[in-house]
Amino acid sequence: MASLNVVFARVDNRLMHGIVMTQYYPATGAKRIMVIDDDTANNPTRKDMMNLAKPAGTASSIITFEKAKENILADKYGDQTIFLLAKSPKVFRDVAKLGVKINRLIIGCTDLLNEGHKLSDRAFVTDEEVEAMKELRDMGCEIVVQHNPQVRAVDAWSVLK
Repeated sequence: MASLNVVFARVDNRLMHGIVMTQYYPATGAKRIMVIDDDTANNPTRKDMMNLAKPAGTASSIITFEKAKENILADKYGDQTIFLLAKSPKVFRDVAKLGVKINRLIIGCTDLLNEGHKLSDRAFVTDEEVEAMKELRDMGCEIVVQHNPQVRAVDAWSVLK
């Protein structure tokens, strides 16, 4: 069973950015921000720009899923508390399949807009992502939709059509 202490998990197409870093991150007590996104991890300029958003003194990992898998299975992060970001529920499902417990997933903004299943004005998911969400739910993960902390979190299943 893999070990990773995830204290916050969010789907956000912008990954590490202002709202997430200033409104969510401070309340979590996380010591490391982990972004799992192959495109961003393989683009040095995007990685550098993203790291500008992280709070001073905070560790970060902006890595591919394969690197995340390798690091998680090697218990690289020990007892660090992790603030986990990715662009799709499928990534969180795949991390959970490694044995990592994700108690709650917040779906904020997605790349897909006005297509697929509408969760909010800023979040739509594909059929594959709905299946990933169901798998996460079956693993005990609560899934909510919330753009920012000032907006009430809504149970994803109450709006998923």
